Amino acid sequence: MVGFWRKTLRNRKDSASVNGTAVPKQPIWELPPPNPPKSKNPPRILIIGAGSRGNAFGRAIYGSTNGCVAAVAEPIDFKRRTFGRKHIWGLEEPKEGEEFTGWREFMEWELQRRERAKEGKEVPEGVDGVFVCTLDELHADILIGLAPLGLHILCEKPLATGLQDCLRIYQSLNPNGSMSPPSALFGIGHVLRYSPHNILLRKLLLDDGAIGEIISIEHTEPVGWWHFSHSYVRGNWRKESTTAPSLLTKSCHDIDLIMWLLCSPKSPDQPPHLPSKVTSNGSLYHFKPSRKPELAGIATNCLSCPAEKECQYSAKKIYYDMHLKVGVTSWPVSIVVPDIEECLSTKGGEAAKEKLMQSLREDYTTETNQGSIDSRSWYGRCVYEAGNDVCDDQTVTITWEDETLPKTGESNSSTVRHAKTAVVHMVAFTDKISERRSRIYGTKGELETDSSAIKIYDFASGEVKIHRPHLAGGGHGGGDSGLARQFVLAIDAVKNHGMDVEEAQQTFVGCTLTDVIRSHAMVFAAEDARKGEEVIDWAEWWEKKVEAVR
Repeated sequence: MVGFWRKTLRNRKDSASVNGTAVPKQPIWELPPPNPPKSKNPPRILIIGAGSRGNAFGRAIYGSTNGCVAAVAEPIDFKRRTFGRKHIWGLEEPKEGEEFTGWREFMEWELQRRERAKEGKEVPEGVDGVFVCTLDELHADILIGLAPLGLHILCEKPLATGLQDCLRIYQSLNPNGSMSPPSALFGIGHVLRYSPHNILLRKLLLDDGAIGEIISIEHTEPVGWWHFSHSYVRGNWRKESTTAPSLLTKSCHDIDLIMWLLCSPKSPDQPPHLPSKVTSNGSLYHFKPSRKPELAGIATNCLSCPAEKECQYSAKKIYYDMHLKVGVTSWPVSIVVPDIEECLSTKGGEAAKEKLMQSLREDYTTETNQGSIDSRSWYGRCVYEAGNDVCDDQTVTITWEDETLPKTGESNSSTVRHAKTAVVHMVAFTDKISERRSRIYGTKGELETDSSAIKIYDFASGEVKIHRPHLAGGGHGGGDSGLARQFVLAIDAVKNHGMDVEEAQQTFVGCTLTDVIRSHAMVFAAEDARKGEEVIDWAEWWEKKVEAVR
């Protein structure tokens, strides 16, 4: 994807055009790129999952791409209809092929639509691509099920909750093996690659050599104290047995960012610089019964707890005082009560508050079936009695060794890629929420970044230069809209401009399914290292866990 902007922005005298898509003179990291002009036959997208991520991509498609949301698949009627009114049919009633109760209903309809089309019958227009935005544990079945349709697919991260499912997905999308060209585009929700900030960061480090050779990186993912309690203690991602480790569900795109910076080559003609070793340490340090305040006693729900007024994790404080009371009806309140915005607008503040409190009062006892407990989130539950088990603090250390690439072409010189180290820290206990910060140490300088500015100190001159990339709106510093834009542009290039899939994948998406597997595998290797209290040899682990079964 960066290659697309690099090639088209090299000459900044005039604006450029690639496949009919206008490109600004200013790089993407200086100004937000203009929306691509709509084509006569715009890419049509199905969104599977009308939750917060589905809606985020729905907004991104209309706000940043030349495509359109054509259909939605969502089992919850309220979510499906609300999404449809916002992004598809407006005030009208949905037409055939615009709404489905799930991906299986869509697949059945699509197969029938194709059969009817073969028979020469008039049929509604189909979709070109699918955005999978469901719960993580559903990804594998959906992706494997949809693979035979040959549609372009973008899946929210993580790809799947286990390595074996990731490999099953790989095999279903590449049935003829990795050496065969892909027949459809694939994208993953590693949105950090697509923010103006990180695009500039990679350019400064790899293209410009702003700090020389990279020696080491310290990267922190500050989850946020109340965000962690919402999503990883009370919420969907609280238990590894029902979802996955928090390193995967929260920080897999941080691992991917490191792999993009240190593993992915500057040129697609070069092989990746593969890591040598990985180790990890971490645990559930705080959100467990032994940390429960004595004043709380046997209480398991915030609304009946004697320690509620003193507790910073009070559900009433987080969802009402910090959000609904000041007019916030979006995330995280809408996760607790999906129709809270409608309730507030039609019935008023007191009714909305009561509806929220009613949801927060819901609790379970020792007699409640474990399956019923695990099947949903309990947002009023005491954070010290939530049955959660994922890490709230974890570090991952990845090391690379010196590597000499073989001579190629007419060049008599070899390329040496030097040893380096990266330390990734995922921590719950922060004021900032997902405002990532990094320090990168090089042979010629030091770089510091906090998701808003990039500061470079040059050793030789003593000068400090500060870059302030465009702070794009939307999620992940513009990464959501950036990924949506690039993926839909890739579909448009294939659909309307004759570009083959492999070229479009490289030019616009800039990330292959193999890259996706490698980044996810690093997370699973780190988890093996953490649980086994060992240092993992990457090459041996990859051969045993990936190559042997792929």
